[in-house]
Parts: sequence; structure tokens; C-alpha cells
Amino acid sequence: MLLRADIEVAVPATSANLGAGYDSFGMALDVHDTVRATLHPEPVDPAHCVSVFGEGEDLLPSSRDHLVHRVTSEILAGRGLAELADRLSLACHNVIPHSRGMGSSAAAVVAGIAIADSLAKLSGLEQEDPARSLARAVGYEGHPDNAAPALFGGVTLCYPDGAGGVRSASVPVDESVRVVLVIPPERLDTGVARGLLPARVAHAEAAANSAVAGLFVHAISNAPDLLLDATVDRLHQEFRRPGMPEALARVDALRAAGLAAVVSGAGPTVAVLGTGEDLVARVTAVLGAAVPGDTSRILGTTVAAAGVTTTVTNVETRGAVIG
Repeated sequence: MLLRADIEVAVPATSANLGAGYDSFGMALDVHDTVRATLHPEPVDPAHCVSVFGEGEDLLPSSRDHLVHRVTSEILAGRGLAELADRLSLACHNVIPHSRGMGSSAAAVVAGIAIADSLAKLSGLEQEDPARSLARAVGYEGHPDNAAPALFGGVTLCYPDGAGGVRSASVPVDESVRVVLVIPPERLDTGVARGLLPARVAHAEAAANSAVAGLFVHAISNAPDLLLDATVDRLHQEFRRPGMPEALARVDALRAAGLAAVVSGAGPTVAVLGTGEDLVARVTAVLGAAVPGDTSRILGTTVAAAGVTTTVTNVETRGAVIG
């Protein structure tokens, strides 16, 4: 019987769409939320089993209603291990901004999946395969382009499997590629952003978008100098301008200066893809001139090669302790 264990998971932020890859392309970023899960020998108070530090600490629930705990609990129940959830507490250290298009909900879902999988494995069950984890994450999160890079890292391309599900493929990333995030103080709910999209687009626009999406795979892998051309979008960004005019103004200014700027996910964060150690300085200079008084936070980062990582310590079973 599993008596106690400590499980720490780290999940990267993600940027989805990346221009023309609407609901398909995603990128893991070297910005991580961490969750430390502790399995106790006895049940814990279900109303106070989650501690939150950092982003959302004044807003997120401390009960089992917290998304990470809820995902973990539901998966454990489905695998015949419901009693483990009664003994589980979480300490969530949040760095990923919420409602900014950086995959905070995907990170929470993937953290819950990883914790449940680790507890199941410690209890003698088989570890779930990556395809099952992706299906679970999409079922909770709804956005495969965030879920896949959070699970697998790097740049991912999601596509339908023909049977109502989703598969993911990894896209190589040129080692010179850098990312700059322009994170504004304002938030935007994903549902609001999606509500601005039309039900149909012209065939010519869709065809052009497909060509650019193909170019992106080549550019991010082999030819970063083509990233400006490879991030032109015709399916979602312009339609969302009424909901995030400031974000699109930043995109316009940066692209006019030759920088491959896109709306990150549903926004309003802007992601800039490029090369060179001076990329942050170039982005800062452009926005300082084009958007005076902009209070957005500018953060330089890289593509995270790994997705969610898990560390298990202090495992104690009846009659045995494993460091």
C-alpha cells in the first residue's frame, strides 16, 4: 500500500497558433509553473488542500475545486485509486500569467495528469502512453495546440486522427531561434476571443494560409530568416482586433520593423520569434517608439525542449521507504 510520496512537476508555458497554424502549432517556452504534490498517510481537509503562490494566489480556490487537484482526482478515480485523492495536498507555484494566451490552463491540466500518472505508477499500475495523455489533456483543456507542447516540449503540430481525436508531431527547432514575449497588464478570456471569429473564410484565404503554415515548419527548423513571411496569418488575428486592439497595434508595429510578431494563443500577449542576442533590445526599441507609455512586460526566453517533468521523492509504502 502506498502511504506517502512527494511529487514535483514543472510544466512550461506555451504559445499557440504562431501565426498561420491556428489550432495546430504550439511552442513550449522556458517559463514554468511548478506543483509539489504530497500524498499523506491520512485524509486531508478537502476545503484547504491546495496552496497557491504567485499568479492567481488571491483568486484560485484552495479546495479540491482547484483545476490541478480536480484533474488529478478524476483520473485517479477512473483508475480505481480514488482514495489517494483524499490524501493529496498541493502547493502550486505559478509563474505563467493567466488569461494572457500563454497556456496557464493547459499547464494546470498537464500537471494534474502527470501527478495522477505518477501516483498510479507508484501504486503498481502501468504508466499511460503519450497518446492517452494528450487525449486526456485535450478533453479537459480543449486546445491541443497548448496541450501538446506542455506535454512534449519544443514545437508541436497537432492534427485530426480521422476518428474524432487528435495526434501530435514534433517539429525540429533551429538552435538559433529566440522568443520575446510582450505581456500586457490586461487580460482576455479565450471564449471572448474565439467568439470574434467568423464561421467561414474565403477559399483563397484558406489556401494562402495553408502555404504559409507549411513555410513555418521549414522556417522554424532550418531557415529562421524566413520567420517574418512564415508567420502571416489570415484565419484569426485580424478578426480578433476589436477584442484586443492594443495587442494588434503591437503586432503591426513590430512586423513593420521586420520582426516576426504574432498574437500568442488567444492573446493578448504578443510573441516575437527571431534570432540574435539583441532580440529583446530590438523589440523594446520598436515598441518604445511606436507605443509610448506601454506598460507591457517584455520577457526574453527560449523554446523549452522538454515538456512536463516529474520528480518523485520520499516514497513510503507499508513496510518500506524509498528515498
